[in-house]
Amino acid sequence: METIFKRRSIRKYEDRPVEKEKIEKLLRAAMQAPSAVNQQPWEFIVVQDKDKLNKLSETSDYSKMVANSAVTFVLLSRTEKMIVPGCVPQDMGAAAENLLLEAADLGLGAVWLGVASIKEREDYVGKLFNLPNSVKPFALISVGYPDDEKNHFIDRFDETRVHYESWQ
Repeated sequence: METIFKRRSIRKYEDRPVEKEKIEKLLRAAMQAPSAVNQQPWEFIVVQDKDKLNKLSETSDYSKMVANSAVTFVLLSRTEKMIVPGCVPQDMGAAAENLLLEAADLGLGAVWLGVASIKEREDYVGKLFNLPNSVKPFALISVGYPDDEKNHFIDRFDETRVHYESWQ
């Protein structure tokens, strides 16, 4: 489980494709995530085409690195037939984290870019991919081989944020 401690948000990538086998491993990891009553609300669009990556990089001021990624995953959630719709964001977050951890484990760099709950971003991604109303954009995860930046350990443990048995 060392991967949990070394994973970082990587925003600079080598000009090198990610192998098809690794892309499948990333998707398998994401779909292995737990979900409320096993509803598995996720859908994924895998984007490797440079023109589409350039357009996708315009989702927000914070998504520019998508243009230089080897692959970007668009995480989507279905809204129809969800047994526990209130848990969909948690399910999607677990899928995103699994994908990020697998990327680090495979020697790749990745960064999670939020889309959900920000109407302008949701609308932009929805129009870009012609999504039906029953499918909502959740996040973008850009992936590539790290250039300059590396996955490495930074200790974030803060004992002042831990409470035993009660708040005080």
